[in-house]
Amino acid sequence: MVTVRSNIPDVLAQHLDKAGWLANLRGHRSAEDCARIGHALSYLEAEQTPPEPILLAISVADTLDNLSADVDTLMAGLLHFHPSIEQASPADISTLFGATVAELIAGLREMSQVGAQSEGNDSLLKNHAEGLRKMLLAIVKDVRVILIKLAARLQCMRVLKHKSETVQKTIALETQEIFAPLANRLGIWQLKWELEDLAFRYLHPQTYKRIAKLIDEKRLEREDYIAQVLETLDTALQRVHIHAEVTGRPKHIYSIWRKMVRKGVDFDQIFDVRAVRVLVDKLEECYTVLGITHSHWKHIPGEFDDYIATPKENMYQSLHTAVVGPQGKTLEVQIRTFDMHQHSELGVASHWRYKEGGRYDDQYERRLAWMRQLLEAKDDLHDLIDRFKEEVSDDRVYVLTPQGRVVDLMREATVLDFAYVIHTDIGHRCKGAKVNGAIVPLTYVLNSGESVEILTSKQANPSKNWLIPHLGYLKTPKARSKLKTWFRQQNRQQHVADGKHTVDKEFQRLGIPHNTEQLVERFKFDREETFLAAVGRGEITVVQIASYLEELDNAAHQSRDIITPTKSTDALSGEVQILGIDNLLTQMAGCCKPVLGDDIIGYITRGRGVTIHRKNCQSITVLEGEEKARLVTVSWNMNPAATFAVDIFIRAEDRRGLLQDISHVLTVEHVNVVASQTSTQAKGQTADLNLTLAVKGISQLSVILDKISQLPSVLDVYRKS
Repeated sequence: MVTVRSNIPDVLAQHLDKAGWLANLRGHRSAEDCARIGHALSYLEAEQTPPEPILLAISVADTLDNLSADVDTLMAGLLHFHPSIEQASPADISTLFGATVAELIAGLREMSQVGAQSEGNDSLLKNHAEGLRKMLLAIVKDVRVILIKLAARLQCMRVLKHKSETVQKTIALETQEIFAPLANRLGIWQLKWELEDLAFRYLHPQTYKRIAKLIDEKRLEREDYIAQVLETLDTALQRVHIHAEVTGRPKHIYSIWRKMVRKGVDFDQIFDVRAVRVLVDKLEECYTVLGITHSHWKHIPGEFDDYIATPKENMYQSLHTAVVGPQGKTLEVQIRTFDMHQHSELGVASHWRYKEGGRYDDQYERRLAWMRQLLEAKDDLHDLIDRFKEEVSDDRVYVLTPQGRVVDLMREATVLDFAYVIHTDIGHRCKGAKVNGAIVPLTYVLNSGESVEILTSKQANPSKNWLIPHLGYLKTPKARSKLKTWFRQQNRQQHVADGKHTVDKEFQRLGIPHNTEQLVERFKFDREETFLAAVGRGEITVVQIASYLEELDNAAHQSRDIITPTKSTDALSGEVQILGIDNLLTQMAGCCKPVLGDDIIGYITRGRGVTIHRKNCQSITVLEGEEKARLVTVSWNMNPAATFAVDIFIRAEDRRGLLQDISHVLTVEHVNVVASQTSTQAKGQTADLNLTLAVKGISQLSVILDKISQLPSVLDVYRKS
């Protein structure tokens, strides 16, 4: 798709004309490509676009053409900032110019929205530029979008002298902090150095002019000088039969200034104003090339570094030497193997990290590596783009605060996670959130590029429900840890009271007898009060309690000699084990509808096998004498596929969409509704719902009751006894 040429013309937009540019395209583009590009230009003219914007669009496309970009990229570069295209829908653009062009323009719109968050905010750009760069890479689905954006920014910088000084400095700072580093990381060096130099020119005009004067030669002359050096080295290496790749370029003004500042030296102590790089196959050939270099030109004492024998801390390896080259001008030569170069470009010691002092981020590195591959690809472009989308689904999302600061979060993080990242106290006092200006629930999962505002109360009042995983409030371990710490620091007696209320309510809501002592033992606490305090602090959730209630019931029966019945008459019942009795039919009692996890007992009927009841069922507790003797010990057989009919009651404020919200909860939990009955109370404006659900056990029932209780306007929900 894109290969970098060395002959990018240093021209301004107004130096190009449509006819001449199209004629140049026909020399290296297919007739079909030229026809499509001509169609795009005709569209601009038909829309009566003024000459200056058309020339700017042609300049963007010309830069992309010099990078050997494909025809879709050129067309998107021509069209993307035209007013009529900005207002057109993706479907309209697709009809006019093709689906790929429409997708690229949509990506450019998304990038522009993120960029608008930081526009004019110098402090943000300086302090959070790295986050903004990561965000831009995270939201881009096609690397060509960034390529177009870089080409457009370059043209903007080339004509920046026509703007006011304030605008110049604002755009130059954004270019320096965001766009030049992006070009650098993607290896588009020609765009990178020109963006840096132009930004430097407007941010530090006096220093720029001073260094430019010190160089005392034109860029073209420097490039010719480097070409002469490359030819000399290449010829010498061919004589000794060393396969090598020799490249070079003059160091640009911004890079010279950066090195002067970093080393605290004057211009005459910068020996790599002109530099070449030699890549060879074998390690020993590096030292052979070093000897050849020193035999051709005089070595400058103290300017030799052997990073092969002694690698840098980041494992960077290379030989660096400085010599007095042709015409008495200083020259730096870097020598390394192809493998060392690969590591320095894409590994822990990559060029951008050396320049910018960044930290290693595996997911981010994989995205950059793939983007570079896309920039260099010529064949199977669409296959490579599909692989890129599949391979680099980041584990991070990047969102913005109202002030435009970038916040880095793990994927699936919610707005409540975001609140705790901003500040622990913000998380504790969070009562709501807005994303891109719209109110969202605290469980809203964030996407890269979104702007998030947290709404807070005066006092910290976090909910224990935030710690319940299936409710989806907090996804990040760090936020959960902060919340648990807050609960631990509250009053112990209040914790005990809260815990008792939670446990009692859960037993009552599930419709099962209180069994706190067994829970204390199962959770390995020495006293009931300590256990209740842990529940009150949120360290033990109601879901864990419900899960262990099932385990407790099954553990109590594991050691008994139990026979499994041959068949069951209730499709919802699952299997039940009966102590000491074989070959009896079983059925679930309709009066109490036992569920996996309930304490159960069997009643031998006259002619209908064994009916399974809950132990606290009123039909069982009133039995006496001969009837009581018909009771038999039974337990659950833990059939994972079994489901059980259970009746629940819901009372809520009568509102539109209530049934839809409840149905959504049941659908997500894969629970079927066996029967339902709804009635409304006009006087109290409430609705009562009686549902019979097919659930797998107490644990799932607890989750369902929890989720329904969190729905707006739900007043009460519990299992019917």
